[in-house]
Amino acid sequence: MAATQPTRANDRPNVLGGAFGWFWLAVTIVPIYYIVVTSLRPRADYYTENPLSWPSNPTLDAYQEVLDANFGSYFLNSVIVTVSSVVVVVAISLMAAYVVVRNRGTFSRRLFNLLLLGIAIPIQGTIVPVYYLIIQIGLYDTLWALILPSIAFAIPITVLILVNFLRDVPGELFEAMRVDGATDWRMLWQLVVPLSRPAIITVAIYDALNIWNGFLFPLILTQSSDKRVLPLSLWSFQGSFSVNIPAVLAAVVLSVLPLLAAYAIGRRQLVSGLTAGFSK
Repeated sequence: MAATQPTRANDRPNVLGGAFGWFWLAVTIVPIYYIVVTSLRPRADYYTENPLSWPSNPTLDAYQEVLDANFGSYFLNSVIVTVSSVVVVVAISLMAAYVVVRNRGTFSRRLFNLLLLGIAIPIQGTIVPVYYLIIQIGLYDTLWALILPSIAFAIPITVLILVNFLRDVPGELFEAMRVDGATDWRMLWQLVVPLSRPAIITVAIYDALNIWNGFLFPLILTQSSDKRVLPLSLWSFQGSFSVNIPAVLAAVVLSVLPLLAAYAIGRRQLVSGLTAGFSK
């Protein structure tokens, strides 16, 4: 009879790792579950029922209250600011990344170093000069006051991610198109854009999340209620519905749904786009 081979250490179940995984899952899921079930709970039952139990009389009244409180206008403002900023950021950053990767001159190196310096500058440290600049050019209390700074602060990290991805594109492909007489614009749109789709989706989702959740710029650079975006509106909802917790959490759920949709669409591209080039 053949001797039984000893069990390798790698085949043993990782009990500690599994327990920690279940614990972390609970830490993540329980708050989300609480927000959802509370938003479905009637206002009168909030203080009488178990916070983690399913509502005995689930209702969408809290969502209706939020929608009646001009939520649609705030949502539209957030969409305008986010989409406009992301489109401009991706377009500018892709062109800048192409120049940095394909041009080995002094200008491209200095441009890349300058953009990397922008990553180290915190938004909080620039809010005073940004506020003064927005006042001077007459854009205070407009959506442009949110779009322009969002573009400026999103470009550095976007260029960094795209540069690391473009460096993985074989140089022979560029040389082959150059031999065929292709210009830089043609190579950018017919070669770089198709091959960089994972990175483009990654930076688009990453920038959209940051701009969508931005609170400091809307708080400082806007004043009118019709210029509010969702993060600022949640703050105002907290004051309007201070004793109506289900309505506040319903507003939170509605504001998170677009983020979940964006993640569901591009989740497969996030890892490959963010880790491109760092394995070298």
